[in-house]
Amino acid sequence: MFTLGKTLILFGIVLIVIGIIFMLGGKLSWFGRLPGDIFIQKKTLIFYFPITTSIIISIILSIIIFLFRRR
Repeated sequence: MFTLGKTLILFGIVLIVIGIIFMLGGKLSWFGRLPGDIFIQKKTLIFYFPITTSIIISIILSIIIFLFRRR
């Protein structure tokens, strides 16, 4: 039961962090518009692939997970 409680607390913290990011999304105008993000707009097509933003989020999450798993 201790492990289940610890896991639920970790998921709660992750959800809080994601909620804060969504709340600040409008204030972070650079978020999603970094150099390397692909944005193509034509008459009938809009294609957006935030590759640089995805890499940065992946690195940050990897560091956080590494710190939590390191005991």
